[in-house]
Amino acid sequence: MHEPKSSANGRRYDPERLFLPPDDDLAPNRPGETLRARLDGSRTGRAGLLLARLLGRRPVEDAWRRSLAAEQLVGARLDGLTAGGWEVVHSIALPGDAVISHLLIGPGGVFCITAEQTRRARALVDDTMVRVPRERPRPCVRRARQCAARSAYVLSYGCRFTVRVEPVLALAGATGVDGADAVEDVRVLREPEVAGLGALGGVLHPEQVDRIHTVARDRRVWTAA
Repeated sequence: MHEPKSSANGRRYDPERLFLPPDDDLAPNRPGETLRARLDGSRTGRAGLLLARLLGRRPVEDAWRRSLAAEQLVGARLDGLTAGGWEVVHSIALPGDAVISHLLIGPGGVFCITAEQTRRARALVDDTMVRVPRERPRPCVRRARQCAARSAYVLSYGCRFTVRVEPVLALAGATGVDGADAVEDVRVLREPEVAGLGALGGVLHPEQVDRIHTVARDRRVWTAA
């Protein structure tokens, strides 16, 4: 493990961070950065989207917009935690189409947060799915679990010590959640409850937070995820 140093103002930092190329640094990512880029690069015009909807199809751009809205809401909550010793990395693109919405790293541990937009209604969750009235069931719980497992693999390899990553599913729009207590390995929260993660502590020392954040923000380490 690299020994962190201190700057003139007393803030500790990992020396490896100094050599991270700007194009590979994910720290400046805004919430939803990857989805926003996909929408900007989409070649489907407004007429094409309207026609697809009229024909009863579900354009992938609509799903991207829903996910973008959720990531922006949840990301704003997480950014408010940085004054308390927490670090956040948003919108990490994995090989294929998968995206890690947010990684929260701080005194209470490492959390891989999957943001999902729902209707304003109560959500019912089980070990794999989220069900909301008038929406198709979605395997959001399973997706949150898979993203956390991939994150733990990448971070542990990059840090050269075991990094435990807890999966979190953050539902933006849900007025309540039923069944969350039965899902033992995934925290299922409504979007306003995400800020409560900032009250957790006693898991990581500041130098561990710094090292994990240095690895997490390096785009290159995620290519093997």
